Amino acid sequence: MGRRMPIMRRWPRVVSAMSRVIHVFRQPDRFVAGTVGEPGDRTFYLQASEDVRTISVTIEKQQVVVLAERLSSLLEEVASRFGADVPDDAPEDLVDLDPLTVPVEEEFRVGTMGLGWDADSSAVVIELLAITEGEVDETVVLDDTEEGPDAVRVFLSPAAARAFAERADRVVNAGRKPCPLCAEPLDPAGHICPRQNGYRRETDAGED
Repeated sequence: MGRRMPIMRRWPRVVSAMSRVIHVFRQPDRFVAGTVGEPGDRTFYLQASEDVRTISVTIEKQQVVVLAERLSSLLEEVASRFGADVPDDAPEDLVDLDPLTVPVEEEFRVGTMGLGWDADSSAVVIELLAITEGEVDETVVLDDTEEGPDAVRVFLSPAAARAFAERADRVVNAGRKPCPLCAEPLDPAGHICPRQNGYRRETDAGED
């Protein structure tokens, strides 16, 4: 995750550059976390849609957890610093419970994430950057520089950001249940529990 959470005051309208592509969703119809696959073997995605355009990126489960947590922290920050209208809870009518739009075609795998606040439009900005072999220069996060990994940049109202975080939490927690003894995920076929000296604990639970 990008260590900075900058407060962005102006955003250039450039959406792509010669050597990289930045997919910008200023008024997305959807921005959701979702999965493909069975519990225990799920692939996590973030998917943004606006008009006829849909972009899906692969993301690790723990990255979804971190993004939801950092998003909640950013919302609290902008509420206190700027008096932004931030709901305490996600509005029920904004929590998207529908499955991912198919076909789900991976644009790239997420490496670095960034968060910001666009004061001009009173919107949270989420940026997802493609994974690279080397470390990403922090100056390319939330920036339109020509050098750097491809990215998806999404603008969300505070209420929509709350709704995204709520769905993300539900998606993460919809996988395998934890073992009551060791807290490791339970597999449908059984579980080798270290608290039972390596004996297999049978279960009918199903998570990722």
